[in-house]
Amino acid sequence: MKVLILAGGFGSRLSEETDLKPKPMIEIGGYPILWHIMKTYSAHGFDEFVILLGYKGYLIKEYFSNYYLHHSDITIDLNNNAVQVHESKTEPWQVTLIDTGANSMTGGRVKRVQDLIGDEPFLLTYGDGVSDINITDLVKFHDSKEAIITMTAIQPPGRYGALEIERDDSIKKFMEKPKGDGSWMNGGFFVCQPQVFDYIENDETVFEQEPLMNLAKDKKLFAYHHEGFWACMDTLRDKKMLCDLWDSDSAPWKIW
Repeated sequence: MKVLILAGGFGSRLSEETDLKPKPMIEIGGYPILWHIMKTYSAHGFDEFVILLGYKGYLIKEYFSNYYLHHSDITIDLNNNAVQVHESKTEPWQVTLIDTGANSMTGGRVKRVQDLIGDEPFLLTYGDGVSDINITDLVKFHDSKEAIITMTAIQPPGRYGALEIERDDSIKKFMEKPKGDGSWMNGGFFVCQPQVFDYIENDETVFEQEPLMNLAKDKKLFAYHHEGFWACMDTLRDKKMLCDLWDSDSAPWKIW
């Protein structure tokens, strides 16, 4: 089953980083967040990736074009124009890199690879979020439903501590960064049937709007509840949090 990763957005909320590189190439512990996402899928046996490129997509192409070189110990003989590889640390991945347009919306990017996917089901996620989700269980859940799309539903933690206050203004309970307001949100990590392409009109289609709304109306959209770790890199604060977890060897998404 192919894994599609949306990697074409502008990442404007992280402009300090994305002026120079696409958001999926922002590093955690010396590796792009895109690499971390791919390692998660690979840990569950999914090694065939389709990266949906847009903004500064050539940098992602260059990264994978030189991946073997970056992750191997080598000797370069400049006199004889030769390279000797001592130890390779590459992955068992097949990576297809598709330019889906600089200004295409998320649905349009997915629609662009319809011919490549054909009539097979596929996995889909965003190129800026990591999780300890069990992809194997997610696929099993999807297969047990009459779903065109199964979406991973998450409850991200709130930004601030919450207070429960009595009428006399005494604090009855304090909770440090509890989970939001109890609502479940779109966490990415989708499983899709090829019929999803019928719900996407063109490059201007936002995947999270008409396609998902219409699938819900048709009762073909299901939720896989994930209560474990999930985080999206939207701001420098998010990046620092993820880097701190990785550097302290306590990154929950590191399941490999």
